[in-house]
Amino acid sequence: MAKIVPFRAIRPSRDKVSLVASRSYLSYNKEILVEKLDNNPYTFLHIINPDYSAGYEVNSYDEKFKLVKEEFNSFIKEGIFKKDNSDSFYIYQKNNAEGNSFIGIIGAASVIDYQNGNIKIHEQTIQKRQELFKNYLQTTGFNAEPVLLTYPNHKCIDEIIQLYRQTRAEYEFTTTNKSQHKLWLVNDEKDIKLIERSFSEIENLYIADGHHRFSSSSLLAKESKNINNSNTQYCMSYLIAEDQLKIISFNRLLKNLNGLSDEDFLTQIKEKYEIKEVQKALVPTQKDEITLYISKKWYSLIAKEEYVNRTHCVEKLDPAILSNNILAPILGITDPRNDKRLAFIDGTHSLEEIKQKVDSEEFKAAFVLKPISVNQIKEVSDQGQSMPPKSTYIQPKLRSGMLIYDFED
Repeated sequence: MAKIVPFRAIRPSRDKVSLVASRSYLSYNKEILVEKLDNNPYTFLHIINPDYSAGYEVNSYDEKFKLVKEEFNSFIKEGIFKKDNSDSFYIYQKNNAEGNSFIGIIGAASVIDYQNGNIKIHEQTIQKRQELFKNYLQTTGFNAEPVLLTYPNHKCIDEIIQLYRQTRAEYEFTTTNKSQHKLWLVNDEKDIKLIERSFSEIENLYIADGHHRFSSSSLLAKESKNINNSNTQYCMSYLIAEDQLKIISFNRLLKNLNGLSDEDFLTQIKEKYEIKEVQKALVPTQKDEITLYISKKWYSLIAKEEYVNRTHCVEKLDPAILSNNILAPILGITDPRNDKRLAFIDGTHSLEEIKQKVDSEEFKAAFVLKPISVNQIKEVSDQGQSMPPKSTYIQPKLRSGMLIYDFED
């Protein structure tokens, strides 16, 4: 059973939401970030980049988190943010420039479900990172980035979402990257109960994106001084049905061939892969197929059956097959996450972009992989395993500051 509850969000007014909500600050380079901060006094980036308002570089996390809290409070005092009068669910839809549409429900998911394993994970968290974000939540008293959860399609939830889509949205705006955003409030008591009951009929939820955010919320909930604060027992989450997820591949770029010539590299690959030169850029589609670009040539690589471990849910995935048969034994890359000879580029970038990175000699070669499926993620999660590093790039990516979950209610 999944326990999902409504909450009273702190959020911008309808006329300012397009100015407040921002992409993750990590997605902006320094020049664009400064331009946003210089020209938009309402952007949420002011809150999470307190160095700008302070006028100096803040080197202490403790000081930075306190300044974030001060900036947040100033937005409330200025009336940029206001708190809803009653608990609500929030239906959120995003249509991006590529024609993809996503819609789901934002609510608060139970930390106990996470701790009991009813909210399943497919990657392990780094203790240092979860401690840091826990301290952030504790100091600032709010969370502005929902975790992305997915669930098997549920007829009643689908019907509620479709019903609200026919009404006027509370928010409707388009951003400069040509994404359209809509948000509806669900504050009718009958509909709230229906949503809660529908989610209670779902046995397990799966984290699609945001493992560290949920683990940090879990850590916060365990703090003894927060035991009587019910808000810390939940984590703001965006719940979307499995058919709403878009999973994109992460491709690999190689800095060098570990001292091998191109010919020797291809010869060693042939021991474990059926290799075939193709005449144009190729997206892999066949079972156990990846593609390789090197020396201005494209190759299709299909792993030989005897070199694939079909009995293990992780080892049979393309990223693991690549690591086990090429990266580790041929190139000596045994720690893909941290080896500087290996870089990752998500599948939103075209094959032409990947080709140019190799042709320019920024990289020596590139591997293109197929996207992992929802069922593969669920199988890994259900068996308590972890995906290989950088296996998935999952959409939708949400904006910060549109809805804020308050721990200090």
